[in-house]
Amino acid sequence: MTCTSTIILNCNVIGYPNPNPLRTYRLVSHSLISTKVKVDRKRRCLPQIVTSLQLPLLPFNVNQVLVPSESKTLHLYEARYLSLLDESLLTKKKLFVHFVLDPIAISDSSGEASFAARYGCLVLIENVERLDVGALVSIRGIGRIRILKFEQAAPYLVGVVIPMQDTIPDNLSKVSSKIKEVREAIYNLNSLEIKLKAPNEASLQTHIANSLLWAEKEPSVDCDEAFIPSLAERLSFAALQPITGSTQSELLKLQQQKVRAMDLEDTLQRLEDSLDIVKENISMVAAKLAIQSLEMQ
Repeated sequence: MTCTSTIILNCNVIGYPNPNPLRTYRLVSHSLISTKVKVDRKRRCLPQIVTSLQLPLLPFNVNQVLVPSESKTLHLYEARYLSLLDESLLTKKKLFVHFVLDPIAISDSSGEASFAARYGCLVLIENVERLDVGALVSIRGIGRIRILKFEQAAPYLVGVVIPMQDTIPDNLSKVSSKIKEVREAIYNLNSLEIKLKAPNEASLQTHIANSLLWAEKEPSVDCDEAFIPSLAERLSFAALQPITGSTQSELLKLQQQKVRAMDLEDTLQRLEDSLDIVKENISMVAAKLAIQSLEMQ
């Protein structure tokens, strides 16, 4: 199913470049509805009709993919996005959708640019700090979603979404073993990364530890459980967090790893990828600590 609506977007609040107000931007969502329903045998038995939600949609640029378990703070100050925030808080149980606008075609002759709606993630608002100008909003990625259709374009996007989950692993014992490896590797990385933090920093919890602690608990989210990934799937995303002092090239590489993780439907493969990422980060942080030690001598 392909759902198309023509809209004008101004996304400077969230870091997306301001579109030319004289140009029209077409937003395209490519969604395939499968008749097969994915089931986590250990957690749930989903009905044949997949549940859906109508939620506000907040667009970001292609370098700002949000993955399940990840936390992020937004500064919202435009009236339209503050209205989106109020709707999420008052009528949508603190939920909205974070998604990426991916340019797919630009026609200079027609003055029209097209974007695909990709990498949707259901998010929960964890905290709101009202400011003189706008609000600081702390959000948490819950699980992947697919946008089926757009219901509203102004003052902000609203759409109908359905959950996306991994296929059932064939070898659950292998998944359990890999989860243990990933956990241990993340704890080792966290222990090293803390040493990179400045002594006057109050918090000793790294991004990766924050995500792991959230992923290990059953999320407290007021929505259909079909939108909540399994424990294994949540943990498979926890490693995809920035390391203290990451360079721009390292952050760009992380974004590419996030995109791959969001595309995968194989929990075991994502766990294996995550383990490789954590091991690579352990080596990188160890090298930075060695340099730090030499500089202090």
